[in-house]
Amino acid sequence: MKIAILGLAQTGKKTLFSLLTGRPVSANRKPGEVTEGIAPIHDSRVDALSELYQPKKTTYAENQFVLCPDVTAGSTSRSWMDPARRCDLLFLLIRAFDSPEVFHPSGSVDPKRDREMIETELLLADMQLVETRLQRLAKEKKGGQTQAQALEEDILNRFNAALEEEKFLSTVKLEPAEEQAVRSLGLVTRTPLIVAYNVNEDDIGKDFGPGIFSISCEIEREIAEMEDEGERQEFMEAMGLAEPSLDRINAALYDALGLMSFYTAGKDECRAWTIRKGSSAPVAGGKIHSDIERGFIRVEVMKFDDLMAAGSEQGIKQAGKMQLHGKDYIIEDGDICNFLFNV
Repeated sequence: MKIAILGLAQTGKKTLFSLLTGRPVSANRKPGEVTEGIAPIHDSRVDALSELYQPKKTTYAENQFVLCPDVTAGSTSRSWMDPARRCDLLFLLIRAFDSPEVFHPSGSVDPKRDREMIETELLLADMQLVETRLQRLAKEKKGGQTQAQALEEDILNRFNAALEEEKFLSTVKLEPAEEQAVRSLGLVTRTPLIVAYNVNEDDIGKDFGPGIFSISCEIEREIAEMEDEGERQEFMEAMGLAEPSLDRINAALYDALGLMSFYTAGKDECRAWTIRKGSSAPVAGGKIHSDIERGFIRVEVMKFDDLMAAGSEQGIKQAGKMQLHGKDYIIEDGDICNFLFNV
């Protein structure tokens, strides 16, 4: 699952990407160049399990980020669009900070204008793609139209009507078979979109409206560079932050992808495993090893809160709270699992 980081030039995208992934981005990055990296999702439950089990290794869940080229509004070249089409979620970073040292492509800082500009570019890109595909289908059906082509044409006509009203294609409801018929087109306005404003220090925590996160990449960089944990906590308290905004946003992106974590815990490793919400126990086990899904027998489940209250697996068993489930069990967020299987 990939997350595209999108935005105009000089918004802080490279700084954000480096802070999330720990991967530096060259200041001499070529126009059109794409950079990818992995970001661990810091999870207090993993930390608590590691504190309890003292394992040799601790492993967090991860997000995969794609740093796209700068969005260039009004340009016929949309090099930033191609990598975005191949991603599962769009993370739009908007500049909302003032700095005389950092120029703005439009000459002034106006986050509302910039967001609308980029959203318009997304709409135009999908409109062009839909129109091109409809023209091709019109030519193809002169020799007879298949059922699949008729279905695609009907969907695309609905899409076209929505785009003409400047509506994102995510607002068009499709049946599963219809979704499958147009999935390969890579229509960006059907992709989930998360918006964040890169703000000045004084605007940290400010409400910019529903669905908009705020983050100060400059402050997050200062937090990341502090080696002393006490100093870091004191600084965040002074900023009004309960946790780094990076962690909060990274976790929100994970959730927006429809993902969740279950855990395995022991002396060798405490680990968060990534599955889609609604996954069955065998599917979850298959994330660890295909043999578990193939030979699934049952799963032992401890609830995180129960384990923390009991203080040990033995305490869970004595309290009668160790759960046994079969293949129909749907894994819940935070389940600590031990799979039994035979192949």
